[in-house]
Amino acid sequence: MLEQEGVRALAAGQADAAASMYREAIALDPKNARLRLGAGVAAVMLKRDAEARERFEQALVLDPQMTRARAQLGQLLRRAGDLQGAIREYETVVAEVPDDAGARNTLARWQREFELHERMRLTVGDHFTVSFEGPKDATLADQALASLERAFWRVCDVFGAYPVESIPVVLYSTEQFRDITRSPQWAAAAFDGTIRVPMRGALDNPRELDRVLAHEFVHALIRTLAVTGVPTWLNEGLASALEREDLTWAQTRVQKARAVPALSALQTTFGRLNGEAAQVAYAASAIAAERLLSESSGAAVANLLRDLGEGVEFEAAFLHRIQRSFADFQAMLGQ
Repeated sequence: MLEQEGVRALAAGQADAAASMYREAIALDPKNARLRLGAGVAAVMLKRDAEARERFEQALVLDPQMTRARAQLGQLLRRAGDLQGAIREYETVVAEVPDDAGARNTLARWQREFELHERMRLTVGDHFTVSFEGPKDATLADQALASLERAFWRVCDVFGAYPVESIPVVLYSTEQFRDITRSPQWAAAAFDGTIRVPMRGALDNPRELDRVLAHEFVHALIRTLAVTGVPTWLNEGLASALEREDLTWAQTRVQKARAVPALSALQTTFGRLNGEAAQVAYAASAIAAERLLSESSGAAVANLLRDLGEGVEFEAAFLHRIQRSFADFQAMLGQ
C-alpha cells in the first residue's frame, strides 16, 4: 500500500510525501529494490543528488537487472561531471534494453562528447586544465591561464573556499570572442562545471577577457560548493558582482529600468527572458549579491551554498547562514 501511494505521489509531483512513504516502506521491506528506486526518484525531484545516487546504487545491489535504476544513476553521474561513469552505466542499459532508442541516442551523444575531449590537446596549470576545440594556440592558453589564476586567488579569498580538483576549461579558438556572461541563450544552458569561452580575437581586449573568465570561474567555484539548489539570482548575481570591482553598470541599468523584478521572481534560468529583461535581471541580481557579501561575509555565503547543495530548503538555509529572513533581505533592497 505504501509503495502504491508513493507511486501516486510521484505522479502528482508530491516528492516530499513520496519520500516519506518510501522511507516507511523500506523500513518494512528493506530488500525490495523497487522501493529503493522510488525513493531515488523522489530524491531526484527534491534535488538531493547524493541521496538519490545512494538509493539507485542500493536498488542495483538488490537487483542488478533493474534498468530504470541504472539509467537514473547514469543521468546523475553525468550531471555530477563523471562522464565516463555515466557512459559505463548506459552501456549496460543499452545492452540490457537494445530496443530503447532514447538510451542508445544518449549513449552515442555522451560517447561523442568523450571522444572530442580525448582528442583535444591539453595545457595543465596549477588549478585549471585548459583544452582547445579548434587549433591549439599557446598564447591564448597562457593568457587564459594567467587571467584565471588571478580570478582564482581573488574570488577564493572572498569565499574562503577553494576547489579541490582542477577545473576544466575549453577554449573555442575559432569562435569570435564576445560577452557570454549575460546572454540569455548562454544562461539557458545548464553549467556543468566546465568553463567554455569563445576566444578568437580575445587578446585584443584583455580587460574584457579578464571579466568574462572571472565571471565563469565564479560559476565553477559555486558548483564545487553546490551542484544543484542555487537560485539563479544568487548564482548569476555572485558571478556578476565578483567579475570586477565596479558595479556602476548594474546600478545604471537598474535606474533606467521601467521595472525591476523581485529576487523571488528570479529563481529559475534567465534564458526565458528577452535581452533587455535579462540585462535588468543580471543587474538586480549583482546588486543583491554584492549587498549580501558586504552585510554578511563570503564565508557565510559559501556556507549558504553548501547547505543548498545538500538539499536544505532555501529560506531556512538563508535565515540560518545570513541571520535574517529572505523576506527581510528583499525588503531591505526595496523589493
